[in-house]
Amino acid sequence: MKNTKKLIVFLIAIFALMLISPNLSQAATPITDESSLLSAISSADSGATITLQNNITVTAPIVIQKELTINGNGYTVTGSSDWTSTSGNQTMFTAQFVEGKLTLKNINLQNGPKYGVQSYDGATVILDNVSITGFRYGGVLANGGKIEVRDLHLGYNGTGANNGIEIDKGAAATNNPTLVMNGILKSDTNENVVRVAENGSLTEFTITNTANTTNKVVLTEDSVVLTDANDNVISETSIPDKVTVNADSQKVIVTIFANNDVNRITVDKGTTITADLLKSHITLTEGYKIDGFYTDAQYTSEFDFSKTIDTDTSIYAKISKVENTQNTPQKDETPKTGVENYLGIALCTILFSIAAVILLMKKKDIRE
Repeated sequence: MKNTKKLIVFLIAIFALMLISPNLSQAATPITDESSLLSAISSADSGATITLQNNITVTAPIVIQKELTINGNGYTVTGSSDWTSTSGNQTMFTAQFVEGKLTLKNINLQNGPKYGVQSYDGATVILDNVSITGFRYGGVLANGGKIEVRDLHLGYNGTGANNGIEIDKGAAATNNPTLVMNGILKSDTNENVVRVAENGSLTEFTITNTANTTNKVVLTEDSVVLTDANDNVISETSIPDKVTVNADSQKVIVTIFANNDVNRITVDKGTTITADLLKSHITLTEGYKIDGFYTDAQYTSEFDFSKTIDTDTSIYAKISKVENTQNTPQKDETPKTGVENYLGIALCTILFSIAAVILLMKKKDIRE
C-alpha cells in the first residue's frame, strides 16, 4: 500500500514537471536579440507568452501563425536599416490566417519599410500598451483580419501623409477586416488616424466599439470618424464609394460655431439634441453668455430642438457680454451751503473750551 502511494506521488510529480517544462526552458533562454526571439516564437506552444529582456533590432518580417503573447516588458523592437527580406510582406509583426492570434503588450515598435503590425486574412492582433512610430507605409494594417485596440499610441507613420491604422483587404485574402475599439487610442497627429484604403479588394469591413472604450471609431454619412470620450471629433477620413461599413450605429456630425471657436461632435442619426448638450461643448469667457442657437451665422433663424438630426448639421451659438446690473453709489450733486461745516467747527470749539476750564479748575485746587 505504501509503495502504491509513493508511485502515485512520483507519477504526479513527473506529470507536473512535464507541464511546466516548456516555461522553464523559455525562462532559461533570455530573449535579448533577433535570434533568440525567433527561436522562442518557433518553439513556443500555442497560448504561450514570450517576454523580452532587452531592446531588439530585427532585420526581416516576423510571421506568427499560432496564439501567442509577446510582452515587450517596456523594451523596443527596431527595424534595422539593413533590412534583408525581399518577400512581399515587409511588416515587422504579422499574424496570419485564423490560427494566428497575436497579443502585443508593453512594447514599442520603431522604424520599418512598410507596417509595424498587421492582421492578415482571419487573424487577430490585440494591441495593449503598444507604441508604433516611424514605419514607411503605416502603423497598423487590418488586412482582412481583426485589430483590437486596448491601449495604442501612434507616432507619425507613412510618407507624405500620416497613416495610422489602415483598413484594407489584399487580393488573396478571403476574410473582411474588422476594427474593435476596446480602450484608448492616442495619436501624435490627427491626420488619417484611421484610414480606409481606396485601392485594392476592400468592399466591406466592420467597426465595433465596446461599452468600456474611451475612444470610439464611428460611421457618419461618408466618413470614418475617431472621437474622444465626449464624442468630440478627433480625426475624419472619407470612405470610398465601393466600400460598405458595418457599424453598431449611424452617426452624424454637428458643428458648433461659438464666435471664433469651432467644435465638432458626433450624435446618433435620427435623434434630437438639447441646448444643454451644445452648451457642454462650449467654453465661455468670463463675463459672456449664450443668448440662443441658430441655423445661420447672422442669427436670423433659431435652431429647432424638436427636429431630429438626420444629416451633418451646423449650429451657431449667439454670444453676448453680460451687462453689469449691480447698483453703484450715486454721487450727491446737492449744492453745499456750508452750514454743516460751521456746526462742526462750533461743536469742536465748545468741547475744547470745556476741557480748558476743567483743566484750569484742577490747577487752582492744587495751589490752594
